[in-house]
Amino acid sequence: MTMAVNKPVNKPEIKPMPMPRPIPAPVKKKELKPLTPLFTKENYMWMAIGAVIVALGMILMSGGKNQDPNTFDTKVVYSTTRITVAPILIVLGLLVEIYALFKKSKAVVTE
Repeated sequence: MTMAVNKPVNKPEIKPMPMPRPIPAPVKKKELKPLTPLFTKENYMWMAIGAVIVALGMILMSGGKNQDPNTFDTKVVYSTTRITVAPILIVLGLLVEIYALFKKSKAVVTE
């Protein structure tokens, strides 16, 4: 009697099925809105006003001169206009400039 020997049978490899790729949703194109200018005419007007105030303060600070160059007149050099009014005008002009930079325009938003 002969015995049958069990030979291993070559089974085909079972590969998992690949998952289908998800279909991407259609991309909506966004409408490009025109860029609004950073500053408006009103901002530039306030900037010009501030520049004029600063320039006026500088002119007042430069002040007058002594009539006689050999004498030192403290009333001319340390006058109220040079020491008080001119610096106040310069600071006021700079504050107007800051206001002009931060002032938002009243743009109408349409959709």
